[in-house]
Amino acid sequence: MIFTPVTIGPVTLRNRVIRSAAFENMAKGNRPTPALYDYHTAVARGGVGMTTVAYAAVCRSGLSFDGQLWMREEIVPELKKLTDGIHSYGAKASIQLGHCGNMTHSQTCGGMPVGASGGFNLYSPTFHRKLKRHEIEAIAKDFGKAVNLAREAGFDCVEIHAGHGYLISQFLSPYTNRRRDEFGGSLENRMRFMRMVIKEVMAAAGDDIGVIVKVNMHDGFRGGMQTEECLEVAKELERLGVHALVLTAGFVSKAPMEVMRGAMPLRTLGHYMNFWRFWWLKLGIRMFGRKIIPTVPWTEGYFLEEAKRFRAELKLPLIYVGGLVSREKMEEVLAAGFQGLQMARALVHDTEFINKLQRGEIERSGCRHSNYCIGRMYSLEMRCHHCVENLPKSLRNEIEKAEREL
Repeated sequence: MIFTPVTIGPVTLRNRVIRSAAFENMAKGNRPTPALYDYHTAVARGGVGMTTVAYAAVCRSGLSFDGQLWMREEIVPELKKLTDGIHSYGAKASIQLGHCGNMTHSQTCGGMPVGASGGFNLYSPTFHRKLKRHEIEAIAKDFGKAVNLAREAGFDCVEIHAGHGYLISQFLSPYTNRRRDEFGGSLENRMRFMRMVIKEVMAAAGDDIGVIVKVNMHDGFRGGMQTEECLEVAKELERLGVHALVLTAGFVSKAPMEVMRGAMPLRTLGHYMNFWRFWWLKLGIRMFGRKIIPTVPWTEGYFLEEAKRFRAELKLPLIYVGGLVSREKMEEVLAAGFQGLQMARALVHDTEFINKLQRGEIERSGCRHSNYCIGRMYSLEMRCHHCVENLPKSLRNEIEKAEREL
């Protein structure tokens, strides 16, 4: 089933494998770079049905890193070159659209960070303020504008990020939404911003852009959203007419390894950070890193059992993401009724993974989930350790230890 076509809204993919929207950190000046082009065209050449260009902010206030895309008219020609390159290898192109909410700095987002509620975000760390009603409406419209730019740039699909503690998720979760107006309190109210966004997105998408939404099955901590509420959110997205859901979990500012599983490589994370800009964070990682970012055990297909419950209660196409590295597990997921598969780390390890799988050369990715690629992506471009020369001994030791303990 892996290599049979699948349809998402108006778009048909040549097979079921989608490169997930894992942050590449390959934008400069918040616009595409040759590195971004080279990576995604390599993944397309490597056999996926579709590759997803990671997080693109729908407006300046939605940027969380300097290496992220910011959707605006001036970068459309560069994005068009990227999608043309992807299409030349027979793959479809998607782009993830989102707003980071409070997970940013003033120098990155151009002003005081905003969120569903005001407060202090230890992740950044920074103070942030509550969005006003007119600002909420403007950001919802920015999502629609970003979809139109995506069409102009040649993308076949958009993926709306409604999970992982980004802005839509911040409105959904009682942990970050303490509002007392029509956007806070009950789940019905907390879904109001999401509905505004999706209505703008669907109107802009029309009948020629596929709309995928990435949504949590749980936040991963007490006080956050649990499965029951997340299932109601998924059902609301189905009612709103989106074409497919990507089922995920975790909250970057509170439970980051719930998303990716395994251990955060703290030595790698600290090694690549600029000391003068992030001295406080490097010190915090060294002293309290494992308490702040605890390990969450990794197993192949770690979200599958929970995702099956969503599959049983929803009719729209569902895309599974979470620790897929073998043909056996990929086939198991598809046999359970999921229409698509997303993966990132296996395609960071080897962009030719899908072609090799189809030719029968391998049955399993060589990725051993040391998470080195995750540790460096906050400072440099995402890259597997086996593609990096002259790694310091301390980082090699960390990688070997993580792989032994898997």
